[in-house]
Amino acid sequence: MSAFEPQTVLDVRHWTDTLFSFTTTRSASFRFNSGQFTMVGLQMGPAPLARAYSLAGAHYDDMLEFFSIKVQDGPLTSKLQHLRQGDVVLVGRKATGTLVLHHLLPGRRLCLFATGTGLAPFASLIRDPEVYERFEHVVLVHGCRRRAELAYGECVVDAVRDSEFLGPLARAQLVYHPTVTREPFRNQGRLTDLMASGRLWRDLGQAPLDAESDRVMLCGGPAMLRETQDMLEGAGFVEGSGNKPGGYVVEKAFVEK
Repeated sequence: MSAFEPQTVLDVRHWTDTLFSFTTTRSASFRFNSGQFTMVGLQMGPAPLARAYSLAGAHYDDMLEFFSIKVQDGPLTSKLQHLRQGDVVLVGRKATGTLVLHHLLPGRRLCLFATGTGLAPFASLIRDPEVYERFEHVVLVHGCRRRAELAYGECVVDAVRDSEFLGPLARAQLVYHPTVTREPFRNQGRLTDLMASGRLWRDLGQAPLDAESDRVMLCGGPAMLRETQDMLEGAGFVEGSGNKPGGYVVEKAFVEK
């Protein structure tokens, strides 16, 4: 049996000249936990060309959603960015990944730190009612270079807050904090610099991270992951896994696609 199933593209939306999202059909047998990823690709000759993509949609949706960067000379994204409704893509039959709730110990506040398209798994998690059942507060911090690159995240957060089902929970428990580095915006600075200086918590009006009660998920660029992990471990956080839940988890599966 092939590791992939063909799925039909339902919709494509270009957010900037470097970012796009798309949705596809979903096989009834495909299951995933919020925060996981699967392989997505195209048939290129005798073998498919595929890369890991976080599942950005809700685990209960009848379609699949993905959020991607455009790399003009990238083997896969140089072609994926030209998808149109009705095209066929290959989607892996299995989902996996470390950004799942059962890899974390119980806590009161869940902090989701993302840069760029690292937002994708968190777009799924903030649509999951279990997140709001397990944590009193959910803080989503998304760092990008320019404000236009925040558009997808803003759209997802607005949809969650406006949802008939999740809206009351999200409006009460979800805090969204976008920040940019290369142009004027109400929140400016690198995510790690904002954390290290304490400005992030002052701007949020919240207490700094506490290893006893806070839980953290990380997804984004290598520098952000490395610096944030160092800060977390210096503050007493221990990385979690499926075998031993901990205070934070990080997705290390992604490279530039």
